[in-house]
Amino acid sequence: MGIERIITQFRRVVENTQSTEALRTAVEDVSAWLGFRHFAITHHVRTSHGTRAIRLHNYPERWADYYEREGLGLIDPVHRASHLTAEGFWWSNMQNLIRLSARDQEIMALGRQQGIGEGFTIPVHIPGEACGTCTFVGEGDRPDHPMTEILAQATGIAAFGAARRLWPIRGRPVHLRPALTARQIECIDLVARGKTDWEIGQILGISEETVASHVRQACERYGVNKRTSLVFLALVDGVIMLSHP
Repeated sequence: MGIERIITQFRRVVENTQSTEALRTAVEDVSAWLGFRHFAITHHVRTSHGTRAIRLHNYPERWADYYEREGLGLIDPVHRASHLTAEGFWWSNMQNLIRLSARDQEIMALGRQQGIGEGFTIPVHIPGEACGTCTFVGEGDRPDHPMTEILAQATGIAAFGAARRLWPIRGRPVHLRPALTARQIECIDLVARGKTDWEIGQILGISEETVASHVRQACERYGVNKRTSLVFLALVDGVIMLSHP
């Protein structure tokens, strides 16, 4: 398999890729070394949603055209399964993550007819962005090298990271994001968990009115008037994190 060459390519993807064409070539090379034929680095949105969404692949043109025309990116079983795990997974194991419908089976069968065989998908979940994946696909069964999964996972994450540097995904730079007080951040975090102002007051030991004031001031700093918008922007800026209530 040439593990040393794969690691060299891995470093090239991480450090030296300066254009989408260079990234395409690099990922095509590493895909072949891993024993795959195709790759896809993509956000899970329709192309019509804007050019800022990452979309880079070398799938057969006929299949890619059909996929886009039918809007399969939003119902693709591989994409849906990727939303339920942080680890790479083989397509043949998707039934352990989601229930496959007749339509799902049809999509996978149509892909196989176009040379899309077994695939290995690496999920990428970044708050404030559409979910994304890097996928490596063979024309038949999975490669049998014991290092395939480990190297595909590492290379896939690096490839998606390189794509994010080439696509203008994120919004404002750090120094232009609003500065919030510690108490405002605590209130936003609890709002995101579904707590009422009264409940937040009880948790933080402050009055309900004070909670409302902190949230209102945070909204003003972000220039929004809805709490849902405030929570979303705080997630995008890394002010709070997604967590279980």
